[in-house]
Amino acid sequence: MSTVVKTGDKVSLHYVGTLTDGEEFDNSYDRGAPVEVEVGSGMLIKGFDNALVGMEVGEKRSISLTKEEAYGDINPSAFVEVGKESFPNDFPFEKGAFVPLTNAEGGQFIGRLDEVTETSVKVDLNHPMAGKDLNFAIEVLSIDVETTETTTDTPEGTE
Repeated sequence: MSTVVKTGDKVSLHYVGTLTDGEEFDNSYDRGAPVEVEVGSGMLIKGFDNALVGMEVGEKRSISLTKEEAYGDINPSAFVEVGKESFPNDFPFEKGAFVPLTNAEGGQFIGRLDEVTETSVKVDLNHPMAGKDLNFAIEVLSIDVETTETTTDTPEGTE
């Protein structure tokens, strides 16, 4: 088993994510379970993925990612206007609240109410961390390397 992370490895890790002002936005330690990822598979944001390569089991590393290395800029095209009649009558329209939405194909996703008017709401479909520089404290717990070694066992009865 390798002790240095490389692309393609399955890694078990813990992390704490903070904004540049120190506000914590995510913490795998608090969830009580490590995160399992495959390095380089697209499961992680680019900067986090890149930071894992070369880390060793037991190593802790702090990284700072620009918005470009994280979730990118806020996309102005990712705002949609939705009529209030699309929501239940008793829906509490509150700016900043996250709302579950369904597209025409039945796909479900989350949006954030950016603007509330008398008849409609403007929903922000950007990732909540878009446009933000992020910091992570990462700890690699284990590396599971997929091996394709051939065995050299002697066939039965030929010893």
